[in-house]
Amino acid sequence: MSTPGWWTFFSGLVRQDAVAIGDGVFVGFGPRAARQVVDAKGAYLLPGFIDAHIHLESSMVTPARFAEMALPHGTTSVVADPHELANVCGAAALRFLLASAQTLPLNIFLALPSCVPATPFEDSGAVLQAADLAPFMDNPRVASLGEMMNYPGVLHADPEVLDKIALSRSRRKPVDGHAPALLGRELDAYLSTGITNTHECTTAEEFHANLMRGCRIFLRDGSAARNLPELAPLVTPGNCHRCAFCCDDRHASELLTAGHMDEVLRKAVALGMDPVTAVRLCTLNAAEAEGLQGKGAIAPGYDADCVLVDDLASFNVRMTFAGGRQIAAEGHMLALLTDPPLTDLTNTVRLAPLPDDVLALPLPSGRARVIRLHPGSLVTDAEEHTVVCASGFFDAQQNKGLCKLAVVERHKATGKVGVGILAGYGLRGAAVATSVSHDSHNIVVCGDNDADMLAAVRRVAELGGGIAVAGQGRILEDLPLPVAGLMTHDAPQTVVRALDSIHALLHDHGVPGNVAPLMSLSFMALPVIPSLKLTARGLFSVADWRFVSVDAAAQN
Repeated sequence: MSTPGWWTFFSGLVRQDAVAIGDGVFVGFGPRAARQVVDAKGAYLLPGFIDAHIHLESSMVTPARFAEMALPHGTTSVVADPHELANVCGAAALRFLLASAQTLPLNIFLALPSCVPATPFEDSGAVLQAADLAPFMDNPRVASLGEMMNYPGVLHADPEVLDKIALSRSRRKPVDGHAPALLGRELDAYLSTGITNTHECTTAEEFHANLMRGCRIFLRDGSAARNLPELAPLVTPGNCHRCAFCCDDRHASELLTAGHMDEVLRKAVALGMDPVTAVRLCTLNAAEAEGLQGKGAIAPGYDADCVLVDDLASFNVRMTFAGGRQIAAEGHMLALLTDPPLTDLTNTVRLAPLPDDVLALPLPSGRARVIRLHPGSLVTDAEEHTVVCASGFFDAQQNKGLCKLAVVERHKATGKVGVGILAGYGLRGAAVATSVSHDSHNIVVCGDNDADMLAAVRRVAELGGGIAVAGQGRILEDLPLPVAGLMTHDAPQTVVRALDSIHALLHDHGVPGNVAPLMSLSFMALPVIPSLKLTARGLFSVADWRFVSVDAAAQN
């Protein structure tokens, strides 16, 4: 491969020279005889980009379809935490992704999910304990133990939580962190267990508190949370070696339009980060943080995963190479990809019969605990409202600004249904239900009337998982997600068109323009992010780590 510019991160230099590749690895520099020569025509040769932490499921398409979007944007490796799939399908999800890693040109490394379920207060489709993870831990495609979201379990020395951390440490693999807003002595205790990184820093205080304790910082810029503007200015020559980039979640629409890690690089440089530093965070630093041997650099013996980009500001990707083989050019794959068999991940929706009054919410006192949604944030507030009731039951249509929220268990047909109240969503004259409901992925539904809410839930069940909007007694829009109720093998463009239509419909029915309707709803059932959330078992106070009554006057 002949290139006018290449970058060595071990010296921080940009050089004009030829780079030689043989048998899928870099073998040296300088002109030499070659079977094939690629003229870079003034482009820069960079290591393939690495996403240090991502949930592939957030794209709503299978790994092959995700790879077809990411590879043309220069991403050659991802560390995927499949706790979404695993919360539905358990070990079968891990086997499927490891099979994908064997067949796809995108390097998929797994962070074995540490929280299936995320907390002991949920109803997931599977339970993975340390003994269940142990057979996978020695697989070379397993990079780490996935994000330890159950930080209360860590702080209270839950034996099963500590067993998982000990398992990963015994194999000398990193333990990924997840403890938003944890500081002081609690952060000391959390990190002392051997947790090595975090992608949850949102402020300078959190950034420095984690960094000074030896924790690596993954600067996150994804579809659900964007922390680069706050964190990028904090990266300095003295601490940059302890930082990397990740997306956490990346929706298909952004992958198709804005890109993947190339977009993160563009943003970081636009925010003032030195291009050498930015690229290092996206390559070598990510590889070192997650123990990806042979990845992240252009040097003899390293895997020849690399990209040609126009410049170090736009990072427009001309060509992508995986193991020295060109697989994408000018934004397009050279060949389409195929997923392994999906049979173990389908037919995952099992509902108990739902009587017409299953969503009735009695509020004898007329005072309610309400979940307050904030645009662009996964954090909610706990509020108390005086509400209007009909015959002692909450009626959303009589309470401006409030919707009814419910979570319906869908894995084992237990019949569990949690009902609550949501402020800030604004939906009127309709209901929306989705089986994408972090992290146990039961069906979460929101609306202003029970009939439409039940119609939407039943449609999701008919689809085998997915999204449905109901209004005036009929289904207005839907999107089937038959793979674990989270993904589809359909083309990403088909998914994006359906999502755009659903989003437009929900905004037309009152959801504020600054609220992402589906993403916001999908996190209302995640009881590890403060402050008040709803599960199939009821209303959960994350701050108090216990269930509370929706009726604010009730004794808990």
